[in-house]
Amino acid sequence: MSQNLGISGKTAKRFLTTEITPLLALLGILLGLFAIAVTPREEEPQINVTFANIFIPFPGATAVEIEQLVSTPAEQVLSEIEGIEHVYSTSRPGMAIITVQYRVGEDRTQAIVRLYNKVFSNQDWLPHNLGVGTPIIKPKGIDDVPIVTATLWSSDPSVGAYELGQVAHTIEAELKRVPDTRDIYTIGEPERTVKVMLNPQSLSGYGIDLDDLRNSLRAANSTADGISITSANRELLIQAGTFLTSASELGGLVIGMHDGKPVHLQDIATISEGPDHPQQYVWIGAGPQAASHGLDLNGTQPAVTIAVAKKPGTNAVNIAKRVIDRFEDMKGIFIPEGVEVTITRNYGETADHKARKLISKLIFATLSVIGLIVIALGWREALIVGGAVAITLLITLFAS
Repeated sequence: MSQNLGISGKTAKRFLTTEITPLLALLGILLGLFAIAVTPREEEPQINVTFANIFIPFPGATAVEIEQLVSTPAEQVLSEIEGIEHVYSTSRPGMAIITVQYRVGEDRTQAIVRLYNKVFSNQDWLPHNLGVGTPIIKPKGIDDVPIVTATLWSSDPSVGAYELGQVAHTIEAELKRVPDTRDIYTIGEPERTVKVMLNPQSLSGYGIDLDDLRNSLRAANSTADGISITSANRELLIQAGTFLTSASELGGLVIGMHDGKPVHLQDIATISEGPDHPQQYVWIGAGPQAASHGLDLNGTQPAVTIAVAKKPGTNAVNIAKRVIDRFEDMKGIFIPEGVEVTITRNYGETADHKARKLISKLIFATLSVIGLIVIALGWREALIVGGAVAITLLITLFAS
């Protein structure tokens, strides 16, 4: 008596007797192995979190005025955007910062387009004729998180955050040469500034007015491009003016005349060049097991941290390895003696660990299925089912 196999049974019977089945199985295995080899290994590759910071300048306004005139109306308008989960605002003198966070999984491009459209099509909620500036939108995402951070420090007491920051900025330019790197920036270094301490007695003695001094500095620290000069039936385009770049240039600036002689800025002021007051501090310290990890550090030391992010869809493991190798190559060239480099974050290593752990768990699950079928049915059935499960998993990896 013939048995009705149904759709699944007939399909299985057809593939059981055809010669193309081994070729399809081999193709599935090759596609799965190819997917394992080329799929980028990232820390959180499936998370699509989009958020943005909106900076609205309002020079001269207090934090309370900015909250009432800018931040609160902005929150109400931005909360109407589709897909928004949270809206935060920070009001400080001269600036309103609004942060919008979208729900997880929202398409990044569409989310940013909706944000730009909402902000620039509703600028009428900003106070008119009060000096409120144009909003600046800074979109952020999961790929803005650095995958590698390296901390520069020195046990030499004469080397502080300012000197380390100069080294770090030199390193940034070299790290840009590493393929697939994105944002590279330094945290913890004070800005370079030139400080001018005016002498009131000298100002009075030379008859220099503060307004004249301000105008002289503004005029000396400016340029103009594309100035047209006509001479001998020829038109020439020239650039006029320069920017002040050092304390010596600033000290030699002529700011007025006294008794027919030029008065320089250094005649009425004390000029010094050095670090500004820091906005951020970075310190590095070591625990009891630091020596076993090759970190020779006693107590805490001032430091700066270089952060390196990667482009979307690229392999974090390979990029992190190339960045760390680049740091090793720069020692003794761009990184002077006495300056140490400690890798304080390596998401490439953790991403590789997670990928290997996932593959090992898939292998363990397949072997567990094979083992159970061996006990229940035998080796032949176990190999058939195990092979089908393995090929299915490999094809799934390729499809994803």
